[in-house]
Amino acid sequence: MWAHMYVRRKRPQASGKGKLVLSLDFFFLSLVRVGVLDWHQMCLLRAKADAILGKPRLQSTRPFCSSYKQAASPTRSQSIPPLVDFEAQLCYLFMEKSAPPNAAAPPAPEPAQPRRRLPDFQQSVRLKYVKLGYHYLISHGMYLLLSPLMALVAVQLSTVSPRDLADLWEQLRFNLLSVVACSTLLVFLSTVYFLTRPRPVYLLDFACYKPETERKCTRETFMHCSKLTGSFTDDNLEFQRKILERSGLGQDTYLPPAVLRVPPNPCMDEARKEARTVMFGAIDQLLQKTGVRPKDIGVLVVNCSLFNPTPSLSAMVVNHYKLRGNIVSYNLGGMGCSAGLLSIDLAKDLLQVHPNSYALVISMENITLNWYFGNNRSMLVSNCLFRMGGAAILLSNKRSDRRRSKYELVHTVRTHKGADDKCFGCVTQEEDEIGKIGVSLSKDLMAVAGDALKTNITTLGPLVLPLSEQLIFMATLIAKKVLKMKIKPYIPDFKLAFEHFCIHAGGRAVLDELEKNLDLTDWHMEPSRMTLYRFGNTSSSSLWYELAYSEAKGRIRKRDRIWQIAFGSGFKCNSAVWKALRTVNPAKEKNPWMDEIDNFPVDVPKITKVGNV
Repeated sequence: MWAHMYVRRKRPQASGKGKLVLSLDFFFLSLVRVGVLDWHQMCLLRAKADAILGKPRLQSTRPFCSSYKQAASPTRSQSIPPLVDFEAQLCYLFMEKSAPPNAAAPPAPEPAQPRRRLPDFQQSVRLKYVKLGYHYLISHGMYLLLSPLMALVAVQLSTVSPRDLADLWEQLRFNLLSVVACSTLLVFLSTVYFLTRPRPVYLLDFACYKPETERKCTRETFMHCSKLTGSFTDDNLEFQRKILERSGLGQDTYLPPAVLRVPPNPCMDEARKEARTVMFGAIDQLLQKTGVRPKDIGVLVVNCSLFNPTPSLSAMVVNHYKLRGNIVSYNLGGMGCSAGLLSIDLAKDLLQVHPNSYALVISMENITLNWYFGNNRSMLVSNCLFRMGGAAILLSNKRSDRRRSKYELVHTVRTHKGADDKCFGCVTQEEDEIGKIGVSLSKDLMAVAGDALKTNITTLGPLVLPLSEQLIFMATLIAKKVLKMKIKPYIPDFKLAFEHFCIHAGGRAVLDELEKNLDLTDWHMEPSRMTLYRFGNTSSSSLWYELAYSEAKGRIRKRDRIWQIAFGSGFKCNSAVWKALRTVNPAKEKNPWMDEIDNFPVDVPKITKVGNV
């Protein structure tokens, strides 16, 4: 009956959309016939397609599909997000102001300056990025082809009787050449498989540094110290106050003593002290948690964007822990807030060529030598957002470590927009008019970040999204690009691909827009918002404070998937996908959230007044 009601519809009158609708009808019915989809899934997919094409669904099928939606919805996240207008939602990505959720009607938007307008995300989606995602997907195509072949062999072997095996043995006894040839081929194929398969990369554990209580800096303390320096004009002090009030930072963030001291003492010695304190504090805790000896570490990667002394930070770690002489050591500098995932990707590649090794990754940012004491407002924002922090991560490619590891690295996707001059220059460390060094943020930053994020997500989608979402996305993209149809774009539902989201806590406005445009819930955004509130923007290490929050809340379950995404200067946007190998018991965890996790989440007002100092 359902098939009869589904096929016998009134033929659409519009030639372009009508042909596409009928083509989708036959395509979905074919998938049902071959067993790829059942009728429930077919109705659900067809309803989504009709919503995109602007074609109403047959009335008699609505109750059926609706009941299926309700029965299939998981409890932890919405499995069927509302269809949103991609262009309308994303055209204001990363803008600093947004209407409050309880407003009766949004005000008419003010005309945006041309240099701050964001690109048309859907029209600017390039098929080469979709192609790149599918290239990553089939990079191990041999294993995809062998899977059905092995299934067929298993089915055939299940029908073999003992008598058949006896007959085969009798034949092989008198045909030595066939036995040798088959054995040689089997050994050759097995050798090729074991030599070419990628080594797994496991995350044994990680540790986030929590500074001492004496390093806490309230908003009032920040304003008081800024005023006492005598470096800022009254107008710029008021500007910093407004940034703080809207930043989403709480009263318990941390700053190094050289910045809090009056007068400040930003020097090389103080910067080295901060680096040693953060790095060694995180590493000591990590080695204690994992039980790994420093001599067992074969790969070391340290990233710190703005502090690159000689000897390097990685050499400082080698010296302090007396690491072995043949250690593979890298020190990454100038790569911004996304450098943490770049370090993970580099360590992953190194573990592919160094068997049975541990890789130590350290992500941090140094505040002491990078505090800005001038009056250029484009450089003052970083003073208000960046805070002290760091993380250490231990990776392994030993298959024997799988049982005690927390996560397995599934995918890394890197996007670099540095070939474009506008992208390259949107975040720059430079001198101001009077020679003070600071990090300047261009007014093109929002548009550049949105474009990099769009490219990264487009490449990641084919690797992680379920088949149903990919079919709808590809059908929409082909209809717009090939058939030149004016239909509503489709945003894939990434909640079907991930259970947890760790989005770089770069600022409140960024998190607000990503929550809206990726259709995430408050539950998904809670780790990022609470990390920004409690620790501030700790640069590349913020992703690990967010993951530690999810662990402290007891949210990580076995086989859960975690998406970490960060963006930074260059301009770069990077993603990492992890799979939980076991359920994380918060009672056994030691991380910076554990002694206060019951106090979170907290409500963070849109504007928090800073008291007079």
